[in-house]
This record gives sequence, structure tokens and C-alpha cells, in this order.
Amino acid sequence: MDRAGLAEFLRRRREALQPEDVGLPRGPRRRTSGLRREEVATLCHISTDYYSRLERERGPHPSEQMIASIAQGLHLSRDERDHLFRLAGHHPPTRGASGEHISPGVLRILDRLSDTPAEVVTELGETLRQTALGVALTGDLTRYTGPARSIGYRWFTDPAVRERYHPDDHAMHSRVFASGLRQTVAVRGPKSWAAHLQQLLMARSEEFRAVWDEHEVGVRYSHVKRFIHPEVGLLELTCQSLLDPDQSHMLLVYTAAPGSESYEKLRLLAVIAS
Repeated sequence: MDRAGLAEFLRRRREALQPEDVGLPRGPRRRTSGLRREEVATLCHISTDYYSRLERERGPHPSEQMIASIAQGLHLSRDERDHLFRLAGHHPPTRGASGEHISPGVLRILDRLSDTPAEVVTELGETLRQTALGVALTGDLTRYTGPARSIGYRWFTDPAVRERYHPDDHAMHSRVFASGLRQTVAVRGPKSWAAHLQQLLMARSEEFRAVWDEHEVGVRYSHVKRFIHPEVGLLELTCQSLLDPDQSHMLLVYTAAPGSESYEKLRLLAVIAS
């Protein structure tokens, strides 16, 4: 572990970030050239004391999970992330489709969507990050572990997941999830995590086996998704997606037509979320 190099790199990256880069208000009395330590600590989901000690070369040896969290909080590129791992005495994560490091560009967009339901998902439907209104709409989808991180896996194994979606759309959701998984298995191969999920679902869900046997590919939603929220009821939202091809991540953004009933319900949901 290169304590001096790690401390200097963290300071430089922190000072290079501005509040508006990460969706924070600047405020009238800001004197620091970049972000404050406490702001970075909040973004990284660690204590201010822990982060401050790293910058002062007095911190403990951070784990790989901690370094990954700091890299994401500082909006580092993959090259910068890998450098941070090496400074901390760790091997960088393997690059590929299964990577969970969200690119700085996608994060900058997400940070600016504070009044909109949005999420970043992997090709297997694993939610990596949500806006506050996204959590209010669907619940915290980042809390799951193991196979349950994939919404497709949860769809066929946990009946409670379907309560947030209009009953008339359930069959289409099943087709979309099975179709998407089939395409991912074909791309990633028989030894991939996608193939493992497919094998688990074949063993656990009769419905999945039936849909899988149809061999459908390319099944997609219409632009409008219908959600059933326990407090505001039915919401009809347009879903727009932005693909990050380097990471196989998608940014999903949900909006309602201005003046519509769903638009007013989204405004109400924002109040409830706050």
C-alpha cells in the first residue's frame, strides 16, 4: 500500500470535483476549491473520519469493497479506479460486462435527475444505483444480494415483486425477462453468471420453464410502463434508456406526460419521498 500516493491521489481527485458535478448545491459560503471531505465521505458511504485519515496517510488498509466505494463516490474513470486499487495494494477488478463501476458520464446524468425516477442497471437487470424518487417508485432495489439482485430472477421466484406492476402486463414482463436472459446467455457463454441464473430459474420456476421453451428473443416493452404504487396507485410512465456500451449498463429514466394524472402523482410521490 502506497499511503502517500493514495493520500495525494484522493486529495487531487476531491479538489477536482465541483458540487454541481455530483448533484450537490454549491452554497454561498464555499471556500474550498473542490468538494469538502465530509461531502466525499457521504458520496462514498463512509465516515468523514475514516476518509480524512486516508487523506492524511494515517488510515487503515482499506478493503477492496471500500476502495470500490471510494472510486464510485469520486466519479473516477475505470483507469483512475484501477490506479486507486493499486495504490491501496489491491489488484484492480477484472474489466468486462459484469463490472459494476458506473462511468462518470452516466453518474453525472443520474446526479442531475433529482426530481425524476431513474436507475442504473446491468444487462441482467441488477440495479446499481437509483435516484431518491426511483426508490420511492419501486423501493430500494440495490439492497438485494446473490441471484436476487437480478429483477428477472426475482420476478419468477418472489411473487411480491409483481405487486408494483399492472397485472395485465405480467405476461409481457415474463416474456421480456426470459428473452433478455436468453440473449445474454448466448453472448456471455455457458459458464457465465447469466447461464447460472438461467439454470437456477429452470430448477425453481415452472412459469420460467414454459416461457423459456418458447425460444423468444428481442421481446421488448412499449415505451410506457404501468406501475401500481401502494400510496398513489396507478402510474403510467414513459421509460427512456441510455446505454453505456463499455460497461453494458443502462440508465433508465421514467417520466410522465405533463398535465397527466400520472404527472401529478409523481409530484405527490416526490413529496412523500422527501
